[in-house]
Amino acid sequence: MNKFSKNKTSFIVCALAFLMLAFCAVMYVNNMGQNKQQEELIYSDVVNLFKTNQVSYFDIDLSTGAMEYKTFKEPDKVQKYSVKSVSYFIEDIRESINAYNEANPDNMIKYNYKASNTRSWLISLLPSLLIVILLSVGGWMMVRRMTNSMNSETNRSLSFGRVKARSGNEGGDKKTFEDVAGCDEEKEELVEIVEFLRDPKKFTELGARIPKGVLLVGPPGTGKTLLAKAVAGEADVPFLSISGSDFVEMYVGVGASRVRDLFSQAIKKAPAIVFIDEIDAVGRHRGTGMGNGNDEREQTLNQLLVEMDGFGTNSGVIIMAATNRPDVLDPALLRPGRFDRQITVNRPDAQGREDILKVHSRNKPLAPDVNLKDVAQNTTGFTGADLENLMNEAALLAARRRRHAITYEDIQDASTKVMLGTEKKSHKYTDKAKKLTAYHEAGHAVAAYYLENHDPVQEISIIPRGLGAGGYTMYRQEEENFDSRSEMLDLLVSMLGGRVAEAISLNDISTGASNDLQRATQICRDMVAKYGMSDSIGPVVYSDENDEVFLGRDFGHVNNYSEETSAKIDREIERMMREAYEKTKRILTEHNDKLVLIAETLLEKEKITGTEFESLMKDGKLPPAVEPQAEESDTAQEPKTSGEAETEISAAETEERNDETAPQSDETGEATE
Repeated sequence: MNKFSKNKTSFIVCALAFLMLAFCAVMYVNNMGQNKQQEELIYSDVVNLFKTNQVSYFDIDLSTGAMEYKTFKEPDKVQKYSVKSVSYFIEDIRESINAYNEANPDNMIKYNYKASNTRSWLISLLPSLLIVILLSVGGWMMVRRMTNSMNSETNRSLSFGRVKARSGNEGGDKKTFEDVAGCDEEKEELVEIVEFLRDPKKFTELGARIPKGVLLVGPPGTGKTLLAKAVAGEADVPFLSISGSDFVEMYVGVGASRVRDLFSQAIKKAPAIVFIDEIDAVGRHRGTGMGNGNDEREQTLNQLLVEMDGFGTNSGVIIMAATNRPDVLDPALLRPGRFDRQITVNRPDAQGREDILKVHSRNKPLAPDVNLKDVAQNTTGFTGADLENLMNEAALLAARRRRHAITYEDIQDASTKVMLGTEKKSHKYTDKAKKLTAYHEAGHAVAAYYLENHDPVQEISIIPRGLGAGGYTMYRQEEENFDSRSEMLDLLVSMLGGRVAEAISLNDISTGASNDLQRATQICRDMVAKYGMSDSIGPVVYSDENDEVFLGRDFGHVNNYSEETSAKIDREIERMMREAYEKTKRILTEHNDKLVLIAETLLEKEKITGTEFESLMKDGKLPPAVEPQAEESDTAQEPKTSGEAETEISAAETEERNDETAPQSDETGEATE
């Protein structure tokens, strides 16, 4: 109230001062005009005009002294003069006028006296009043805007240290465990949190201490944020959500102030859940900077540690955080008493993917040929976010094709589109480039076919996709948690199949295998220096398990092995690459007829399915063609009901598609394991 009164008084004083200045300016302008007229003709000159009988007519206002007169020399020109004292002026000119009129009765001086008018001064001041009013209004608006601006700046500066936490369960966005699928074990660990928030006495009576903080760790898109929302929804408590980057500002002390404000809000709303997404933005390891470590981010982290440690044992506020980089977090943040419990949210398995697909297909009509279990089997490595995007892309494709339901073909096309990009069928390239791509992809497929520990081929294509991808080879990937040495060696052979096929069939090599060589070299380096799979080097790890990502650490980081050991590692990598190359060359040379067959078929069809590839490798010919009765134009077909399949799929195609899975693409267009 005092602040408001002070601002109001200041505003009134400024407004009055502005009005006075405006009035003085108007009066000064009027006086300048009158002074200018009097500078042109002084009083004695005017009286002299009358005494020398030069004035033929004059008209004077007795109240203001304003006079208009004409001379005999210029009878048509009206001249003006302002007399300060009318009475003195009339006395000065009376004798001259009377004498002239008596001597010249036929040409007497004509004159007229205007009576005094009390309203004349108001009328004369009216323009000045209008100017003053306009200036006053303009000044008032200017002062008001300045005052509002000052108040807003003051409020902004006062609220700069406050945090704007978002409530995740308001506005109809409430989530429960029913909306979370594919992570049953993770939900079981969070049930204790929900029960404590619902009935804390159940635990406190037994002397139990609920975890103060829960850290959700896992790859991007696995549902960490969704799990936190589900916990708040199940417990039906306030859910304050904020990103770790919201604490970081360029101004010193702002981050720490926001941390204090966040915890203050949470305590007022207790029981409540505070969720910090991407906590690695503020919780990175301290002492990793080039300076003395006293930067704004570390001050924010210090305040966060103090606030978490200062909470009461059972204050009713639980801190949840999510990150996909737990290796960069400060150890003090992970100790018991702060983040007591760490829950790893991994990529879902086949059953988990099926459950996630059921959640994301609730409001989507599916055709009878769609089996979500088969889709789950073919999407190894997909996260919950990937599966949601897959179903959305499939729905978009079905709508584009004028269908009333999503078919299995739509899901398969959407899966390939998500992984490798959109087909660029309109892209035209030379016959030489097309032939090179065909033999390159055929080399990958044929080499993989004759390897004992390699995944089978799913699809081969020389249709460009994505950014600079000339073609790809997809494999049906088995769901495994680790790779054996024999599998990794066979993978090297299949990766080199494209380069070897170019050299054997075209007597030339291209840059298309650059990514294959890069990935193959990295696999060899990992086998030698990381996994201890080299007989000559031995079961010793020479690589840094914790990949350094900080400039301060990298600046002083040195290898933990000698130059001699580094040379041995390089020689071992070269040996493994050469042996894999020779094995690939031997396979493709012995089965050159199959290589030519697959390449020529690709040049003709541009795409070969896994079933067609198996038939070509075994029988040397393509399987019987699918009956064309189910083939319909995407633009001319009539939509069917949601209970009908849009396209007929043969039993062979259905069996082949059920085994399809997600590939990994490289920058040259190949898709390998």
